[in-house]
Amino acid sequence: MGAVRRVVSYLGLGDGDQYDEPYEYGEYEDEWMPASERAARRWRSGGEPARIVMVRPRNYSDALIVGRHFREGQAVIMDVAGMSTAEATRLVDFAAGLTYGCDGRIERIADKVFLLAPADVEITTT
Repeated sequence: MGAVRRVVSYLGLGDGDQYDEPYEYGEYEDEWMPASERAARRWRSGGEPARIVMVRPRNYSDALIVGRHFREGQAVIMDVAGMSTAEATRLVDFAAGLTYGCDGRIERIADKVFLLAPADVEITTT
């Protein structure tokens, strides 16, 4: 007798047979992959040229625009010079979390200007 069936019978909740069906693991095992691999598949070049998007957000709600472009695999240059310091700090924190979560990279390229690079973009400095 399975553990669930014993608990259900002990509590008098009815027949515990419905809980002892075997679980099929096979159909979902092939779909699991690490986040870095999912990101790499999403951003693999499909023959089209790479794009860099320049975004000049005015307030924190423009984070949606930054996130949408970055998740589509585009490098984003984010200029927060037109924002208040508090909102700019929040947006940079958001961008750092976004790039970390998608295995990308964020680099400061000028005062209040940041580059958000997807996983497949290599950044070199000279």
